[in-house]
Amino acid sequence: MSDHRIPAGETAHGAWQMDIAPERAGWAHSGIRSLALAPGASETFPTAGDEMILVPFEGGWRVEVHGEGTWDLAGRASVFSGPTDVLYVPRDAQVTVTSTTGGRLAIPTARAENRFPVQHVAASDVPVFVRGAGPWSRRIRDFGNASVIDADRLLAVEVVNPGGTWSGIPRHKHDVASETESPLEEIYFFEAAPTPGGGPGYGLMRVSSSEAGEIDVTEEVRSGDVVLVPFGWHGPVAAPPENHLYYLNVMAGPAGRSWNVTNHPEDEWVTEAWQGLAPDPRAEREDLPGER
Repeated sequence: MSDHRIPAGETAHGAWQMDIAPERAGWAHSGIRSLALAPGASETFPTAGDEMILVPFEGGWRVEVHGEGTWDLAGRASVFSGPTDVLYVPRDAQVTVTSTTGGRLAIPTARAENRFPVQHVAASDVPVFVRGAGPWSRRIRDFGNASVIDADRLLAVEVVNPGGTWSGIPRHKHDVASETESPLEEIYFFEAAPTPGGGPGYGLMRVSSSEAGEIDVTEEVRSGDVVLVPFGWHGPVAAPPENHLYYLNVMAGPAGRSWNVTNHPEDEWVTEAWQGLAPDPRAEREDLPGER
């Protein structure tokens, strides 16, 4: 197993299923947490020096940002059933989350210097689109980009690969500062739909070395697993034909919130190849058909 894969449960404690601070990741900016609560249960925590986006994986949630207000997040049945409303919470806040239905909550984080207001984004306002075509089709839910949420450093996005499709193609990187590239630490958090037989689904992910450093990741990933990408060419991510695959990307770096990447020169043909192909129709659906 690569040092850059953190298996499900390795950082769990109490109600927290995952708790990866920048220090645990071995870098300076990006983090992710996830919380599981029974109906009516609550958890209170400080944001301290982190800005956060609260992203319901399952179920509805009530969020109180002490001294600033209370917001209800309608949530969703699962990550495969469409986008969710989210809540941005700044650094230096105290938060109480209550599970109204029972469920799981993901919390992308980034170390922040500046404080922005709390912001609620309705599911209907989340930009959703298909990237790629044919076997490279994937659905993007871009709730955490700079045009949707005002923040200091945090970027976040959801990607859904229908079974048998590929994403992260062209292979790309964002590990140096230049006019065309932004240095960003990136986290991949995975969820896999079950197989037709009811067994656990899985996916595959690849990260390889760039001029910024040596890295060699070829990993099977399952629900709750995380892959850390401090640098390097990353992609592809593959969903096998027998199950759909979801991942939540968290990104942050030292220089604002621009997502500028360099595509691998050996993969430039891919974007030309998909110009003549129709998107996989499953990637055009919000409630993914065949979800198991």
